[in-house]
Amino acid sequence: MTDLTPVRRALLSVSDKTGLVELAKTLAARGIELVSTGGTARTMREAGLEVQDVSDLTGFPEMMDGRVKTLHPGVHGGLLALRDDDAHVAAMKEHGIGAIDLLVVNLYPFEETVARGAGYDEAIENIDIGGPAMIRAAAKNHAFVNVVVDVEDYQPLLDELEVHDGRTSYAFRQRLALNAYARTGAYDAAVSAWMADTLGETAPRRRVFAGTLAQTLRYGENPHQGAAFYTDGTARAGISTAEQHQGKELSYNNINDTDAAFELVSEFLPEDGPACAIIKHANPCGVARGASLTEAYSRAFDCDRTSAFGGIVALNQPLDRATAEAIAEIFTEVVIAPGADEGAREVFAAKKNLRLLTTDGLSDPAAGGLAVRQVSGGFLVQDRDNGRIGEWELKTVTKRQPTSEELADLLFAWKVAKHVKSNAIVYVKDGATVGVGAGQMSRVDSTRIAARKSQDMAEALGFSTPLTQGSVVASDAFFPFPDGLLTAAEAGATAVIQPGGSMRDDKVIEAADEAGLAMVFTSMRHFRH
Repeated sequence: MTDLTPVRRALLSVSDKTGLVELAKTLAARGIELVSTGGTARTMREAGLEVQDVSDLTGFPEMMDGRVKTLHPGVHGGLLALRDDDAHVAAMKEHGIGAIDLLVVNLYPFEETVARGAGYDEAIENIDIGGPAMIRAAAKNHAFVNVVVDVEDYQPLLDELEVHDGRTSYAFRQRLALNAYARTGAYDAAVSAWMADTLGETAPRRRVFAGTLAQTLRYGENPHQGAAFYTDGTARAGISTAEQHQGKELSYNNINDTDAAFELVSEFLPEDGPACAIIKHANPCGVARGASLTEAYSRAFDCDRTSAFGGIVALNQPLDRATAEAIAEIFTEVVIAPGADEGAREVFAAKKNLRLLTTDGLSDPAAGGLAVRQVSGGFLVQDRDNGRIGEWELKTVTKRQPTSEELADLLFAWKVAKHVKSNAIVYVKDGATVGVGAGQMSRVDSTRIAARKSQDMAEALGFSTPLTQGSVVASDAFFPFPDGLLTAAEAGATAVIQPGGSMRDDKVIEAADEAGLAMVFTSMRHFRH
């Protein structure tokens, strides 16, 4: 093997024809012989290029609706033969096999077919067989063969041929092989995941995940950690599909926090009115509804102004100028919304460090999918938490029924609690959070911290009583003892929403009755670790 090897013959067989003609013309201009199949060959001939059919190499026509066309020694021998092995060269000569120096293949659009809801039979027909086989063969023999599986690599290939006068370097072929194996791995992962889902197999024997690099990050959670952002190909609105309009590149923490913010604000439908969520370190520090986006932001900001500094703001409606002006009054890392008008963009243009992201709609909080977390030696997989509770599903367990106003706030608080790290306590009043306690080892500690932050914020705003006075409170899991509930009552809460299910539920209910609280059970827990 020599480092630089010439490209004399190329086999092109692509589903996505983007850039095909331009690539083929440039290769032909270099005197590279073109071999192709079916629709790819037809496209190149229509562009005036001379193309040899694969059937001429194999001696067999394409058959079985195109299922069989490249699975033949005439193709795979040309890809796999070691050019510096005398026995391989002799076998090629004996059987009339010509060397293939470049393979350009992109696979049947299986992922896209499944994504648009195609039926079982159509999905099966879009599982590529010959393509992956050729890709793997060419990638294995990268000592001599170039394999291109992404349109994005067409120009780097042409640049490499230009620099080396029709040859490619070993290092370049190695990188192409890496991309090739990753592509076939991701393709097989998509097929196996679809099969598992179709068959209702919730825990298949082997589980594979794949992603496409979206961004190489400066570092991870900390500067000494390398990091990158990958997308999984789903079209769900959110951080992976958002358009960034300004500001420096998103960091690892920015992406994580922005995702948390957008998932939370998506719990509130635009038609039900403007809503805003402010996130810091993946926990909400303020969530509110309002008559306008500006009011929703202001009310969310007033829950915890200190934590909001340097936070992430998510909105459930397109951003307008007035709201942008309010947000711009303090340092904010990222703003994400389903759109932004010109006035808002003009306001943010003066804030070069602020990132503005827009999406095509909100995430669907009821959508399915998997949540994955790595642990030592493996990973945990679960359904994403898409649980939601309606008013009709609540069970009042106290003597006092919640008022209609309390009930509305209880449901609001429950939606927020789902997105707070456990143990989670959320106080809400008039459609706005007024205290959030997150991530404590003791539920009573979360209750106290949320109440204390509310008191501090009240003092900062010039109020004589804590913001939690007259509020409702949500707990993501049951109160194991009455102490947490009584702490909430002391803070001024008048109604409680919690899952129930504790061995001491009767004691907690008794304490709620004695305190004059209304309490409802959801029978659904929202742990978030």
